[in-house]
Amino acid sequence: MLEIDKVQVQRPGLMEKSWLKPVSFFLLALGLSSLVWPLFDPRLRDLGNNITGLSVLPISIGIGMLIIAITIGNRWRRSAAWFVLALVGQAVSLQMAKAGWQLRYQHYKPFDEITSDMMGMVLVAFVVVQALLVLMGLRSSMARINAWCRQNLRVWQLLFIASFFIISTTTVSHSVAVYIREWAFAVFIQTLSLTTIILAALAIPQESIIKVRRLLSGLFGDLSPDGDAEPGPLDGFALSIATFVTIIAAILCIYSYERHPHVPDEVAYLTQARFFAAGSLTLPAPPVPDGFEVYLMNMKGDNWYSVPPPGWPIMLALGTLVGIPWLVNPFLAGINVLLAYVLLRELYPKSLARISIFLLALSPWYVFLGMSFMTHMFSLTCALVAAIGVAWSRRDGKAIWAVLGGLALGMISMVRPLEAVAMAGLLGLWAIGLGGKRLKLTGIAGLVLGSIVVGGLGLAYNAALTGNPLEFPINVYTDEHFGKNSNAYGFGSDRGMGWEHDPYLGHGPVDALVNTNLNVSALNTELFGWSIGSFLLVAAGVCLGRLSRRDYLMIAVIAVIYVLHFFYYFSGGPDFGARYWFLMVVPLVVLTVRGVQKLASRFDEQFEAGGTRVYATVLALCLISVITFIPWRAIDKYHNFRGMRPDIRYLADAYRFDRSLVLIEGNKHPDFDSAMIYNPLDLHANVPVYAWDRDLSTRKKLLTAYSDRPVWFVNAPSITNRGYEVVAGPLAAKELLNSVE
Repeated sequence: MLEIDKVQVQRPGLMEKSWLKPVSFFLLALGLSSLVWPLFDPRLRDLGNNITGLSVLPISIGIGMLIIAITIGNRWRRSAAWFVLALVGQAVSLQMAKAGWQLRYQHYKPFDEITSDMMGMVLVAFVVVQALLVLMGLRSSMARINAWCRQNLRVWQLLFIASFFIISTTTVSHSVAVYIREWAFAVFIQTLSLTTIILAALAIPQESIIKVRRLLSGLFGDLSPDGDAEPGPLDGFALSIATFVTIIAAILCIYSYERHPHVPDEVAYLTQARFFAAGSLTLPAPPVPDGFEVYLMNMKGDNWYSVPPPGWPIMLALGTLVGIPWLVNPFLAGINVLLAYVLLRELYPKSLARISIFLLALSPWYVFLGMSFMTHMFSLTCALVAAIGVAWSRRDGKAIWAVLGGLALGMISMVRPLEAVAMAGLLGLWAIGLGGKRLKLTGIAGLVLGSIVVGGLGLAYNAALTGNPLEFPINVYTDEHFGKNSNAYGFGSDRGMGWEHDPYLGHGPVDALVNTNLNVSALNTELFGWSIGSFLLVAAGVCLGRLSRRDYLMIAVIAVIYVLHFFYYFSGGPDFGARYWFLMVVPLVVLTVRGVQKLASRFDEQFEAGGTRVYATVLALCLISVITFIPWRAIDKYHNFRGMRPDIRYLADAYRFDRSLVLIEGNKHPDFDSAMIYNPLDLHANVPVYAWDRDLSTRKKLLTAYSDRPVWFVNAPSITNRGYEVVAGPLAAKELLNSVE
């Protein structure tokens, strides 16, 4: 992305060289063979015969060979070669990462672990070769790189961008020495990837740049960094992107997530949704409470209920009623793309809105949350609707839009209350004129009234379950099970539930800074899945050129979400990246696009269509992420994530459990959680009932309560180290009870 290379003059007769076609066909054959290799090589499968994340490496190599075969005889060959090096380089670096389905943050493996086998040695050798090739490629460019940086970047801007680039690379470790070693390696890998992709952009033939520019302009519109807002209706581009992300999230939910909850919270959400779909807030307590205990399910007297706020389960209940709760979040992911497009067109030119939703749809963070059963996608839906309501009311003065925004704001309070506080503050300030035109008094009143109406329903729900509208069921539950104030907001030694991934006991400034690192490093990886990290262009968007009022709005959203969660004891854990910060996703994408636009504008000022190389770099990074990171993450982490598996529904068919008692031997999580979700709401219905074989006392009570049913014993994955396995059954409950006694 520096001085544009001179046009490569092709030698006469290059395409006629006799060796090109055979080599091309040979590479095509190798590429196709490499693509199908993971289907047949047992070394790329785990004990359950599932394809592992290692399969991404031969697939990337295969795609790379196909690209080289296609471009070997034309002017794109040099650029294609660097692109393939970056592509395979990211696939290699992913194999050096330790992520997996276990509940842990991602780290690079220690060097001795990487080099402990032949495959690891091959990976290291590839990185060394890549580094040597990059150094050779840079020999003629380093002087121009330095000259361009001196001409276009002030010292503080360079330091600002560099700090974003390097600080966010690594998750903290218990050992400072380990952290520093990993940080140095991560910075090296990220820098190597950045340099490789820059060389690919520089090698794009100059005679093709104008064509690429025309193509991008036809797709996204005017690519200039400045321009007025262009409010307008949805168009074919936005509808296509929304359809794409819905389909991708649905496919991932089917094949990676297997339409099955994998986080304990999701079990509670789905159970609560089934309660609501049946028309009840609570159900009768189980006959043996200890045999049906799951996280976030509480009992009060004879009533059994889920304790999270009701907003998300209400939305899930709509999917439950038609038998497709797993499709709710993929559908909302598509809806949110459309809402983001509408909102951004109220603030920015159409081209920025288009590029933003394009990047949003390719964000692994966004797509994987769209695959899940988590609350965050619906919270984003409500936040976008609330912001659009205020924006429309500001534009045409109609109070009805502000009322709509208020209703959506109230719904956030029933989904994620802390995010409702953030959005209420932001939209309240926006409504009274900070950062733009002030709403009419009727609009402000409508915003407040709408939020009170829906928010009041949440208070009524609290009162129905706890007897106090200001007392949230989840806080009653955590106080009872984890200690007083364990889920309270703010600093204090009594905060926290004692989880192993909570950095320290209690919550204080040091914990908050650790949580910041955990989320920032997760975002650097998950936001775009780029080998260069996700923050480089965000930093460029913030510090290059003048920030507009609308840019400050984006920064304000990020700042408010961050500050509010700074005082909450938990970071959100390693589930789905920095999920507690998910309302940042649209602002972060917008600032990324602003960084792309500003960099491209600077290149356009110096070179003919030079900024096109910046856009080409971003497209290349997105393509590499789609080929390597998203499949790797789907296979390596989210398939059987946290040990939760849908095997029980298959065993029920294979063994014809019918009206029986199925005792799950193993841990509460993940073993019983995975079975619990398939229980009927009526635990005496004429279908299989799954219970946790917790201990001998619980088993006796269960056999007594279900003495008229045949009994099956199933060993769970924590015992088998594979899937669920039937070990005995059907057995008579009364005979088992006699033998126990």
